[in-house]
Amino acid sequence: MKSKILLIIRREYMTRVKKKSFIIMTILGPILFASLLVVPALLMKVSTDKDTIAVVDESGNFEDKLENKGTLIFSNVEDIDMAREQLKESVFDLVLFIEKTDEDKANPVSLFYNKKQPGLGTVTAIENQLQDVLQNKLLMQTFHISTEDYNKIKAIKINLRAQDVRTGEESATGMKTGIGYAAAFLIYLFVFLFGAQVMQGVIEEKSSRIVEVIVSSVKPFQIMMGKIIGIACVGLTQFLLWIVLTFGIVAIAGGAMASSFTPNEMTQSMNMGEMISPEIAGQIETVTMVEKMLSGVGNIDFTFIILMFLIYFIGGYLLYASLFAAVGSAVDNEADTQQFMLPLTVPLILAIIAIPMVMQNPNGSVAVWLSMIPFTSPVLMMMRVPFGVPTWELALSIGLLIAGFIFTTWFAAKIYRTGILMYGKKVNYQELWKWLRY
Repeated sequence: MKSKILLIIRREYMTRVKKKSFIIMTILGPILFASLLVVPALLMKVSTDKDTIAVVDESGNFEDKLENKGTLIFSNVEDIDMAREQLKESVFDLVLFIEKTDEDKANPVSLFYNKKQPGLGTVTAIENQLQDVLQNKLLMQTFHISTEDYNKIKAIKINLRAQDVRTGEESATGMKTGIGYAAAFLIYLFVFLFGAQVMQGVIEEKSSRIVEVIVSSVKPFQIMMGKIIGIACVGLTQFLLWIVLTFGIVAIAGGAMASSFTPNEMTQSMNMGEMISPEIAGQIETVTMVEKMLSGVGNIDFTFIILMFLIYFIGGYLLYASLFAAVGSAVDNEADTQQFMLPLTVPLILAIIAIPMVMQNPNGSVAVWLSMIPFTSPVLMMMRVPFGVPTWELALSIGLLIAGFIFTTWFAAKIYRTGILMYGKKVNYQELWKWLRY
């Protein structure tokens, strides 16, 4: 029996890894994943579009107080009619008109454009500058606080460090949240992706009548298990290749981008008292944010996290793949699978919906219970693992997942052995119940 299952596993594995689609996706996958990380940073780095803004300030509150920051360049204009004409002639991209009112009323502010409509980022940046000017004026006139003193107060930031009282180790909360979310989403994605491949493979063999030849020498259960495990090996191979290639591409791209600007240059510029450009200020803020995320990263047990990921990935895949195989055996084409897919997809969708809740409170009652149920534990337990889970909870969750896989395999096998040789009949839930009782 084992030798026959191994032959089917080898056949499924070799057939799929030699396909052009596998090779293409193995190459394109890392490029797409790396693009999600590199392209946004690259676009922010090379973006140089500027918005020239004519400021017509009748109130006198904002004259010479708006600073050229980022992509905004302000120029004072005395007359609104002149500014509008220059806007039509494309001398300016925008016109900011601040009307004069009574002292106890807010100044009406209008932003005029011609063809080139301002984006949300531009509008927000202008609003923030106007608010800062009014706040500084109020602070000086009412509370007698200078702008410099107020900026010193705003610069005060709290860096909360969570430490284990027993070991003194620092917790990298941000990094752990990111690792947990990535692991949970990858399991959700791969269970759907490769589970669907199992179902499609069963339907293809059934519709082409190849299975009629195979069952003459191999039992239906052996066919089902060989197909499930074979596609699981394909999935693990592709996943490992994606990880290696993605990290390689990101490392190369990150090194190339970092070479154009180093933290030492930022430090020297700050120590010399030079004016820091908005672009450099943004990079300083980014570096600070990354350093905060990476603080305490050395205390994360990546070996344990990877081990748990493999266990829950394999367990979750085997649980759902057997059910996908049962659905594939019960129908003649993919169009007929819709009525049976809802019960399979609801638990996975529920797990994804619950991720933000588990992220906020990894040790809450909802997180604990959902990480025990076999249909949701592969996704949600991985969200909890980086934060530390009691050993008994992990053991119980894994035990229930194994029991769930055994049950779904038995359940799927009873449907598979009947449905794989049945053609031309529309199957419903009542018919499936009869197959289970055979």
